[in-house]
Formats: sequence, C-alpha cells, structure tokens
Amino acid sequence: MIIINNYEEYKSHEGKVLGVSQWHQIDQAQINKFADATLDHQWIHVDEEKAKNEGPFKSTIAHGYLTLSLIPYLWKQIADVRNVKMEINYGIENLRFGAPVLVNDEVQLEATVKSISNLRGTVKATITAKLNVKGNNKPVYVGDVVFLYHFND
Repeated sequence: MIIINNYEEYKSHEGKVLGVSQWHQIDQAQINKFADATLDHQWIHVDEEKAKNEGPFKSTIAHGYLTLSLIPYLWKQIADVRNVKMEINYGIENLRFGAPVLVNDEVQLEATVKSISNLRGTVKATITAKLNVKGNNKPVYVGDVVFLYHFND
C-alpha cells in the first residue's frame, strides 16, 4: 500500500501504476443485495436457474454498476491518502465495460495515477482504474476516476 500525505507526494506518482488491490469475490448474495439496493432485478443478475439455462454466460453476472461501486473499497487497499480534511468522488470519465463478471468471479483493481493537479488548494487526482477478473485477460472495465482532496495545511 502506498501512503500519500500531501500534494507533492501524490504528484510524485503521476504517470505510474500505483498498485493493485487484493482479490475480491463477488458472490450471489452480494449481487442480490445490490439488486435490492438499486431496484435492478433483471433476471441475468438474480435468477440463477434461468441464467444457467437461458443466459449467454450460463450463470448470473454482476451488475456493471456493482463492479463500479467497488472502486472506493478496492482503492483503499492500494492507497492510503492521509492528512485530508475532505475527499470527494468527483466523477468517472471515459469508462468502457469490456467483460462481464460471472457469479463467484474474483476481481482486482489496478490503479494508475494519470494526472494530479492543484486547483487553488483543491487537489484533483485522475486515476485510471482497471478492474480485472482472475484468469481473464480482458478487463471488466477501464476508466478514469476523479477524486478531489482538500489536504490539511
């Protein structure tokens, strides 16, 4: 895990792969809870029997937005940004989904610091987030996650 205490330390990682998270398995219980939370009960996510018999992947798959929602959890395994008054999830740019996550797949986040800028005291960090599935060469998604940080003086 990388520890970042201020803008200058963050800036020193610009253009570099910061690291990878631990593997996280997405099971049916997590998929079902996400479906309940988002009211998205499409059969390809929650109907195990229909997905097995009629679905293109022969199993249920995780919601794309479920995989995105793991970014904060997995990011915290890669970087510990300290000395912060406030951190804001500002957005995601240029995101493309490339592969499904089947039930019980394990995923891992790879983070690269694309750019760091100081906007009059607010640090804007653009991190290229790539989610990989164990045993699959094609990433689940690649996109630029933007965080805003207000460091303590």
